[in-house]
Amino acid sequence: MEVTRIVCAPDSFKGSVTAAEAAAAMARGAREICTAAEILELPFADGGEGTLDALLAVWGRPAAQVETVDALGRPTTARYGLSPDGRTAVVEAAEANGLPQVSDVPLQPLRADTYGVGRLLAHVLDAGVEEILLCIGGSATTDGGTGILSALGAELLDDDGAPVAPGGQGLADIVRIDLDGLHPRARQVRWRIAVDVDNPLTGERGAAAVFGPQKGADAEDIAVLDAGLRQLAAVLAEHTETEQNSDAEAAQQPSPAQTSPEPTSPAQTGPAQLETVPGFGAAGGIPLPLVTLFGAEVVPGSAMVAEAVRLQEALEEADLVLTGEGRLDSQSLGGKVVDAVASRAPQRAAVVVIAGALQLSPAECRDAGLTAAFSIADGPAELAQLQSEAERLIQQTTAHACALLGR
Repeated sequence: MEVTRIVCAPDSFKGSVTAAEAAAAMARGAREICTAAEILELPFADGGEGTLDALLAVWGRPAAQVETVDALGRPTTARYGLSPDGRTAVVEAAEANGLPQVSDVPLQPLRADTYGVGRLLAHVLDAGVEEILLCIGGSATTDGGTGILSALGAELLDDDGAPVAPGGQGLADIVRIDLDGLHPRARQVRWRIAVDVDNPLTGERGAAAVFGPQKGADAEDIAVLDAGLRQLAAVLAEHTETEQNSDAEAAQQPSPAQTSPEPTSPAQTGPAQLETVPGFGAAGGIPLPLVTLFGAEVVPGSAMVAEAVRLQEALEEADLVLTGEGRLDSQSLGGKVVDAVASRAPQRAAVVVIAGALQLSPAECRDAGLTAAFSIADGPAELAQLQSEAERLIQQTTAHACALLGR
């Protein structure tokens, strides 16, 4: 086939290369064969780890830094990104509440909180952004986002009107939320929260039960956290209902011709409904208060990044689309990077995956809209060796693929 335009849109190869490094290596390999082709590097991500770096690479912007605290309240520095026009901030919550930052001490699943994420978000609000893209994977916390609320000026109060303990340990004691001191811009910006799971807030598939163990929670901790998240959902449902009733009383009554029903959103449902909304269990329940109080949108991470980097526009004239990640398996086809790229590629384009390991059959690849998939392993090798030579191997494998598919 004649190839005139190639788009290189890989994810990072975790533990080896960033998405930007992988895209550059693919581009070098493609140029070895398709010398006359237009080649576009478009590092990609699914809203989890690596999204900040991918967007900064596409935007051509350096990361900014801010002093904050980690999930245990210890001083740390977190990065964030600003779009070229300064209107959009991309924040990876794990920069402040990630598991790696607290791996030097025993995990504290009941104590860990998102306060440091909130301080980072307060900083970007102070910077005057109009939109926040919040990526929430890799967290060490199960506090329902209450630390974020506290850092933004909200008060989470118990029966006596005193602040509750930080982290998941204090959730069950919350009876009231006071927003009088809330950051003045928290409800003025557009919030989008990138998730790559559809778990609900509570229950057998909830935040505590599914993700608690990897954050150090035992069976007793999980029960405490799950009950606390239920209480938080109940308090938020009551708070939003009270706000809506107050707004309705203050507003002028519409005429009968204006009373068409509005669609139901999570912010307009009761606690039982809040507990079952898909995606609310991500990152220990971070989406719950941001949706109910700030009107945040919960979106698949790959879709959010695709819009931010204008993936569809980049793929429109492509003849060959190169994507990839560390491991191509069934999870790759559930809204992750490979799936997002393949689903947006034009029908005429060949879509080729370059991966560290292949766990899909040729038939499964074809069913997923992939033309072919290649492993970078060029012989028996240890994982550490593949990781250390990943860029060279990605470049080499890409050149082989381009030689087979066209010039």
